[in-house]
Amino acid sequence: QVQLVESGGGLVQAGGSLRLSCAASGRTFSSYAMGWFRQAPGKGRDLIASITWTGGRTYYAESVKGRFTISTDSAKNMVYLQMNSLKPEDTAVYYCAVGSGGPQIPIIYYWGQGTQVTVSS
Repeated sequence: QVQLVESGGGLVQAGGSLRLSCAASGRTFSSYAMGWFRQAPGKGRDLIASITWTGGRTYYAESVKGRFTISTDSAKNMVYLQMNSLKPEDTAVYYCAVGSGGPQIPIIYYWGQGTQVTVSS
């Protein structure tokens, strides 16, 4: 049974930083990509960053480029999202996902349960 468990969300002031973690278990993920998505209230779920387990190729949405960094620890089956210079508009529920189909991972196989990030102004 595949499980993706996010952690690290919380409340932070604008300009601050948070590091999200995603613990992946239940299968081998080396053939897939990992992504971080977010969903703000009343909006759709959008991809903000992705990374391949093999090769470490990354993709970032323009809205987070230069502020967020996605990384993996293959030995621990962990995926991280370092978020710096946070803005109020980054407030959302952040989801970890396993997928394929290219940098924007249009095919999602598994989702985590999400973790809330709230950025106060």
